[in-house]
Amino acid sequence: MPDPEVPTPFGVYVHVPFCASRCGYCDFNTYTADELADSGASPDGWLEAVRRELAGAAAVVGDRRVDTVFVGGGTPSLIGAQRLGAVLDAVRAEFGLAEGAEVTTESNPESTSPEFFAGLVDAGYTRVSLGMQSAAPHVLAVLDRRHTPGRAVAAAREARAAGIGHVNLDLIYATPGETDDDLRASLDAVLSAEVDHVSAYSLIVEDGTALARRVRRGELPAPDDDVAAARYEILDDTLSEAGLRWYEVSNWARDDAAACRHNLGYWLDGDWWGAGPGAHSHLAGRRWWNVKHPARYAAMLAAGEAPEAGHEVLGPEERATERVMLRLRLATGLPLDLLDAPGRAAAGRAAAEGLLDGAALETGRAVLTRRGRLLADRVVTDLLTAVPV
Repeated sequence: MPDPEVPTPFGVYVHVPFCASRCGYCDFNTYTADELADSGASPDGWLEAVRRELAGAAAVVGDRRVDTVFVGGGTPSLIGAQRLGAVLDAVRAEFGLAEGAEVTTESNPESTSPEFFAGLVDAGYTRVSLGMQSAAPHVLAVLDRRHTPGRAVAAAREARAAGIGHVNLDLIYATPGETDDDLRASLDAVLSAEVDHVSAYSLIVEDGTALARRVRRGELPAPDDDVAAARYEILDDTLSEAGLRWYEVSNWARDDAAACRHNLGYWLDGDWWGAGPGAHSHLAGRRWWNVKHPARYAAMLAAGEAPEAGHEVLGPEERATERVMLRLRLATGLPLDLLDAPGRAAAGRAAAEGLLDGAALETGRAVLTRRGRLLADRVVTDLLTAVPV
């Protein structure tokens, strides 16, 4: 259970739904200009609606400072540093920022510049996450990414030069057509940018995406699990040798200060308010989500209505299950006292199989080994569904 003496972290997530084009693998709540034509939705209308939602959120949450802000999308950089600054101004005005707050925005390398990053610094952003995905042109083409292979590294250097304290590069691996050498070249490019954080995700073919249609038609092979596992080992070896350590299954950081505190709030049962179309929120076991379309979202707020589309209340068993699922993904691991007796016995068996660290288990924590990271879903299932023997 969370320590009652430690305040639950509180974050604000803001969803920017706009994109210049749609990537073939993406199933996020995003819209291109053509898709929004004649709907009345616009970046300025979105910004005004977000301001209204944050004002209502402050009335619900009460006197609670914000520890982390994360602006995601979509393509936040597409709306420019001035509007991103206005978002942060609204958070400050309605809640106030805690001392040393982490403030992140995602960005597409193609819609950034030295002037853009300087504007972020002036606004108070402390962290930027850049979507690189790959340095191989043919891999970017499969993913329908529009930026040139070298632009992500250049953008990361521009962000650091502007004074952004922490810079992340995102990678996607196991894309059809990618080779081991392609991934190694991407990692070389990442390390040349001297960023202090790397996120890397195995490609997932989501239903309803252009990529899923191409796989279904036989134009592309489906991603291979064994290939993905081998690529993960390449990633982990390369990043570890360069001094970036894993702190979550898909994330590596130079040190504790470089870890993404906003995402740690998700993994450690924190509270957050999600503002924007389709954004999800969580407060004290209640989870809810907003309507998806930007025009409807703005219209509801303009009419004085909450933009909530649905909600659920998590019971004690559901919250306990989520704690196991999320904390086990962290390098700090899972306290064994969050498991029942069969679960603790299953942890012992997992350690015997090399899936959990035996030394950590002796100190009362379940910590995944690298082999365990590759089979994390199986380990979670075993711990949660074990029965007395």
